[in-house]
Amino acid sequence: QVQLVESGGGLVQAGGSLRLSCAASGSIVSISTMGWDRQAPGKERELVALITSGTTTNYADSVKGRFTISRDNAKNRVYLQMNDLKPDDTAVYYCNARARTIAKPGYYNYWGQGTQVTVSS
Repeated sequence: QVQLVESGGGLVQAGGSLRLSCAASGSIVSISTMGWDRQAPGKERELVALITSGTTTNYADSVKGRFTISRDNAKNRVYLQMNDLKPDDTAVYYCNARARTIAKPGYYNYWGQGTQVTVSS
C-alpha cells in the first residue's frame, strides 16, 4: 500500500502564498505521476496540477502562472507552491500519486487525506 501525507495548508489573505508538501511512503517500487486535486464546498473535485516522473507538468487554467508543482523523486515527495492566492482557491487540497508497489503488478492511483487551504478576501 501507499500512504500520502499532506502538509502546509492553512489560512492566508488574498495575494499571499502557501507551499503544500506531500510525502509518499509504503512498499513503493516506483511512482509515475504525482499531483494535486482540490475540492471546494459544493463543487466537484478538480485537477490543480500534475507532474510526471520526467518532470513534465500540467496545470488547470485557473492556476497557471500562480502555482508551481515540483517533485523530489529520491524522497517520493511532491510540492505545490501557490502564489497570489485568491478566495476562489479555498478548498481541500489532495495529493495523489500513481504508483506501483511490491504487493501487486501495475500502477494504481492513491490519494492523501487532504489539507485545508482557506484564502480570505
